[in-house]
Amino acid sequence: LPLVASGGGLVQAGGSLRLSCAASGRTFITYTMGWFRQAPGKEREFVGRITWPGGSTYYADSVKGRFTISKDNAKNTVYLQMNSLKPEDTAVYYCAAGAGVITSMRPRGYIYWGQGTQVTVSS
Repeated sequence: LPLVASGGGLVQAGGSLRLSCAASGRTFITYTMGWFRQAPGKEREFVGRITWPGGSTYYADSVKGRFTISKDNAKNTVYLQMNSLKPEDTAVYYCAAGAGVITSMRPRGYIYWGQGTQVTVSS
């Protein structure tokens, strides 16, 4: 299940970005797509997740109300819409996939990982 993430870039505080994560190849019948981020010198942090095919979402408190995860079933693509961005959102963002419904916010359980895309928010 190769994952390709895209959409990162440089944006001013208060701005918006949309990240995409396209899954190719064989997929599980039920799986979870998660978004994580990692800032320099920090551990990888859970951002949010969406289940497939159900579409149930869950977000970290730090992004709740600002970030939205959605999916396009036909394109096997998951999106992370990021609004009201803050400098502390600056990080490399990763998408990941794992079989079944993953409720843990830890990276363990996610088998497949995208290559990461840099998001930089200037103040």
